[in-house]
Amino acid sequence: PLLLSGCCSPHASPLDGGMSEYKHCRLCSTSAPPWRILFFGTDDFALESLKSLTATRGTNESVVASLEVVALSNNVPVKKFADQNGLPVHIWPVVDLQGRFDVGVVVSFGCLLKERLIRQFPLGILNVHPSLLPRWRGPAPVFHTVLHGDATTGVTIMQIRPCRFDVGPILRQETYSVPTHCTADQLGATLATRGAHLLMDTLKTLPERLANKVEQNQTGATSAPKISISMSWVSWEDQTCGEIDRLFRAIGSRIPLRTLWMGKTIKLLDFVGKCDISLSGHGRPPIPGSIIYLKMSNTLAVCCKDDWVGFKAVVLKKRLSAADFYNGYMHHGLTGKPSHQPEQCLFISNRTETSKGTELKETIVI
Repeated sequence: PLLLSGCCSPHASPLDGGMSEYKHCRLCSTSAPPWRILFFGTDDFALESLKSLTATRGTNESVVASLEVVALSNNVPVKKFADQNGLPVHIWPVVDLQGRFDVGVVVSFGCLLKERLIRQFPLGILNVHPSLLPRWRGPAPVFHTVLHGDATTGVTIMQIRPCRFDVGPILRQETYSVPTHCTADQLGATLATRGAHLLMDTLKTLPERLANKVEQNQTGATSAPKISISMSWVSWEDQTCGEIDRLFRAIGSRIPLRTLWMGKTIKLLDFVGKCDISLSGHGRPPIPGSIIYLKMSNTLAVCCKDDWVGFKAVVLKKRLSAADFYNGYMHHGLTGKPSHQPEQCLFISNRTETSKGTELKETIVI
């Protein structure tokens, strides 16, 4: 379906280093779908776009003439789906694709693509990215959207540029209001579906979209690095109830929140949010990290920067309910009066690790 004017010279090298115009691959006005597509992807987020591409094959308005898949390994959702649906699969890296495909689609792939590979696609390579670029460039935009309390996010269809993540020109964007109290997993699932729909719409009018693509504005560009264990350490002195809530919703399903107790690492599970506790008449205010066991709700309440937050369970060697932790480890020292907290009734911030975590807070991309 693809008609070209001119040639794709293997020696072409745009001076801007970004391949912004692909002048060596000038498209005729008669170019139109369906396209021969090579899909690069790995996880469940990528799977939604692959499912949409697969579902359109053979329909009257299909944008897909042929579809093949590139995966990083045999154990990722994209590879398993491709095998189940008879799609040809290539294990990364791929080298010689010249003349076999019109356009590439990259979704949650995690590998930088070199200019030599990108040049083999006359229409370039598209990327489905779950943020409103240039905000949250990088591998973990959904986590950082939740972690920083963004009220609005969205999906972006952009054109890949070589050797740098998420800096290419934008073809389409769609905004989405972040639901209150949603987790990163919930938000990611929604954006995966919306991204797949936006990709299909983009492919229907791809030459027009490419002709009207817009370079990213550097103003407001932020970085979304991978999540790590260092982010999971709670700093009771520095973090508010709201910040701990967002941290749990951002990473809690993958990395449990952590703190120190009696020199040991404690994992904090089953977060229940802010706890309403009145301690009037008990002397001086409790210090951050102070623990109170709430028997009626079977909750460990922990004092943070501005209030109290609750957890229903912890892990210390094994999983323990709040009641088990209280009866087995806190009971003999607990007075119920934070003005005389013993060591057994205090969680300690891991200052070494929390300082690492602060390096992962929102950063401006230069």
